[in-house]
Amino acid sequence: MQVQYIIVGQGICGTFLSYYLSQKNIPFIVIDDAKKNTASKAASGVINPITGRRLVRTWMIEEVMPFAVDAYKKLEQELNCNIIEQCNSIDFHTTPQMKLAFDERLPQEQEYLSIAENGDILKQYFNYYFGAGEINPCWLIDINILLQEWRKKLVVNNNLLEANFNVDELKIDNEKVVYQNITASKIIFCDGVDGTNNPWFKLLPYAPNKGEALIAKIPDLPRTNIYKNSISIVPWQDNLFWIGSSYEWSFSNNEPTEVFRKKTETVLNNWLKLPYQIVEHFAAVRPANIERRPFVGLHPTYAQIGILNGMGTKGCSLAPYFANELVEHLVNNKPINPNADVQRFSKILMKS
Repeated sequence: MQVQYIIVGQGICGTFLSYYLSQKNIPFIVIDDAKKNTASKAASGVINPITGRRLVRTWMIEEVMPFAVDAYKKLEQELNCNIIEQCNSIDFHTTPQMKLAFDERLPQEQEYLSIAENGDILKQYFNYYFGAGEINPCWLIDINILLQEWRKKLVVNNNLLEANFNVDELKIDNEKVVYQNITASKIIFCDGVDGTNNPWFKLLPYAPNKGEALIAKIPDLPRTNIYKNSISIVPWQDNLFWIGSSYEWSFSNNEPTEVFRKKTETVLNNWLKLPYQIVEHFAAVRPANIERRPFVGLHPTYAQIGILNGMGTKGCSLAPYFANELVEHLVNNKPINPNADVQRFSKILMKS
């Protein structure tokens, strides 16, 4: 088989990279083994323009969020399914200090922040004592539907090899790469946390962290918002809610833990007034990095090898934007944002 690009991984990065290549009618093949506990599949799917205790704007959100929203809406039309909806975040202040921080930030960030309305209604569902703010707009992406429906299209178009990628079978020369019976001009790794062991990119400053979440039935809770205090309650598929998440930088495995479940249930029991039933508990490792900036572009020594990875917790917003940027770089030689371009690590990568 002859293609122009081999893409390793069909998480959110691999999905958008293959989408933009398909838009340009460029031949490619995606190699993916359909793992269940990937970071993309376990993510909440939230795009939030405001982050952290200091309530600052997420990096590049003015460019990234409108681009991502447009990209998801176009994919909705192409795949004929519901992928994106606006779902603003109600952030409950858990302490007087957090309320004060919000009140101080509010006059400086009126584009995205406001005081939450309908406090009397919220008190039907939650215990809270220091008020709540609203972040508007936030967007909710049904990542699992996106991945499933795009995968179906890849299969129909013979663009998917459903198999575990074995790096020992990859052969590289000056003009091409060969994997099994597939010949391509380049291979792009969208391999998520597996990138930490990738022989060409493992020296990048990855800082993988583990996240856990619960899936629960909360029949009487409106699905109109994301609800957040020390944890988030996010509308999920099949009238369920995603509840999480943890950020563990030191962990021995990627399995769910009883510690997280009990801690989360304690928060829910104190915060949520409604009955709930937990139906699932899962965990995954995010491909985060020390800089909190993506890894995008071609290897400084091996121009046949590229990467789209390191999105951390911001994959839903960053992946569409930087997948498109990478394709424009590959096809039209347009520059990659220097804060994301993997060439910023040339000295380190040339050792690999």
